Amino acid sequence: QVRLVESGGGLVQAGGSLRLSCAASGSILSTNTMGWYRQAPGKQRDLVAGITSGGMTNYADSVKGRFTISRDNFKNTVYLHMNNLKPEDTAVYYCNLRWPVTANYWGQGTQVTVSS
Repeated sequence: QVRLVESGGGLVQAGGSLRLSCAASGSILSTNTMGWYRQAPGKQRDLVAGITSGGMTNYADSVKGRFTISRDNFKNTVYLHMNNLKPEDTAVYYCNLRWPVTANYWGQGTQVTVSS
């Protein structure tokens, strides 16, 4: 059984910063991809950023230059450093861990609220 535990969400003013963390535990394949998705009320869940176990990253266009994803493979932990936050970044942020073909795990979500 794989478990993902997120932390670090909260309320911040526009222009501020937050760091999200997600620790994975259980039977995890060493070759995997971890990422962060977000879902605002009434909208679909979208990818924010992803990172492979080899360190390759990808970002949504809306967060490029503001957010940075990183990971600690030894700790099975992924981080999302969010700078220059905007009100439109407000959403529930979900951690994701996956590997081919059928493994796809989600955290419980953490709320990020950016006030204007």
